[in-house]
Amino acid sequence: MVRLVLLLLGVDYLRKRARAIFAIGIVWLVAGIVVFVDALDNATYFPINFFAWLFLLEGLATLAVAWTGVGGQRVLRYVKGFAVVGASMLIFAGHHHGNFVLSMIFGTLFLVDGLLQCISAWIVRYRRWKVAFSWGVVEILLAVFFYQPYPTHYVGTLPYSLGLFLFFGGLNLITLAARVRRLARNPALNASSQPAIQSDRGTPEAGRVFAESGWDGPPADNEPALTVHVWTPTGSSKAPAQQQLIVDRYIAAVDVNGVISTGHAALESPDGIYISLYPGVEIDRSPGEFGRILRATKENDVPGLFQPDYATESKAWCPSTVQVRIRNYDPEKLRAFWDRYRKDTTYNLTYRNCSSTVSNALEAAIDGAAARLRGGKANWMSFLRILATPELWVAAQIRKRAVTMAWTPGLTLDYARALSMLADPRPFVWWKVARGALHGMTKRRKEWRDQDSNATGTRT
Repeated sequence: MVRLVLLLLGVDYLRKRARAIFAIGIVWLVAGIVVFVDALDNATYFPINFFAWLFLLEGLATLAVAWTGVGGQRVLRYVKGFAVVGASMLIFAGHHHGNFVLSMIFGTLFLVDGLLQCISAWIVRYRRWKVAFSWGVVEILLAVFFYQPYPTHYVGTLPYSLGLFLFFGGLNLITLAARVRRLARNPALNASSQPAIQSDRGTPEAGRVFAESGWDGPPADNEPALTVHVWTPTGSSKAPAQQQLIVDRYIAAVDVNGVISTGHAALESPDGIYISLYPGVEIDRSPGEFGRILRATKENDVPGLFQPDYATESKAWCPSTVQVRIRNYDPEKLRAFWDRYRKDTTYNLTYRNCSSTVSNALEAAIDGAAARLRGGKANWMSFLRILATPELWVAAQIRKRAVTMAWTPGLTLDYARALSMLADPRPFVWWKVARGALHGMTKRRKEWRDQDSNATGTRT
């Protein structure tokens, strides 16, 4: 989530506030340690009901806007909303049973996430996989800590969780503040296959600014916008695909002949840039060989090629299944990324494929998106608004899964949708829903008054 905040606000914005961010990080880190240590003696002084009310309000707010999501966004919103509301109910229930169930839930979440991260890191073997594997082990150890009753017999479950959240959140803020002091630009502008390159301070600023602070919907068809094209696995399968829940949406589809289709992703800008990486040689995607080529190692690298434009690619194959359009992007930073990235045509099914290429290009293009709103006059409200947008949590979860496993067209599609809501923010949905509800109530009351007036006139 820290990387996404850095991405959306930009290095210049965060560098000016690095000291404040560092101070907030210190406060969070110390508070996390204090809360965690205080919980070791049955959390006598911890205001647990206060945080239960905060959880309840957060969960209800998330559920109130969950219907506005699309695809995986909507599912993640509902999952988050129901989970937070359920957690608050268990806290209110209190006593041994509520705390026990809550502890089992937290432990299971840590265990599943840790195991998934360890397994994917071991299978894929991407760069820095050992670090990801180590963090997976840490999550498994935390799961064991939540499962066993010592030392508070599950009474300190919520304080433990809050303490860990504050501790790691503060650590991330401190790291963010330290990084932005050294960075001249966002690391997303560097090609993923190359080490981070420190540029001079002469990096061009955002190519345009916007007077609007939000839009009611996606860009119109005649409006210049960045377009992410996605061919879903089922939509690009040559033969009818077998129905497999989640798998055919986010990983691959298997047709009736046993052929695997992973789909495709590309990015197109109105400035003439088209980014679509494809293997130059056909990769054997039979079920027997699929496990071997999942490894992000050099022996699985093959020559790749970049398609010239969307018209050529769609004519040779088929039109894209879904398109996501974003108006708030920086063409200069996208051009800088593309000029560097296309020098290397290596293709790897796991770590350097069409989806990872599009995701990296998208991150480079929307760098500093929040600062471009309102003429580039971003302030602390911009920071708070991003944190209050549900899509930040959605995008962070999607990116975590993709980075620790592999980018797929399905993940890229949901990631692009989430980033589009952050780069092209809508009016606060809960305020819009409340305003719509009040308008509807006022309109209904007026209709009732008119009916009463008409009824009275009829009787007289």
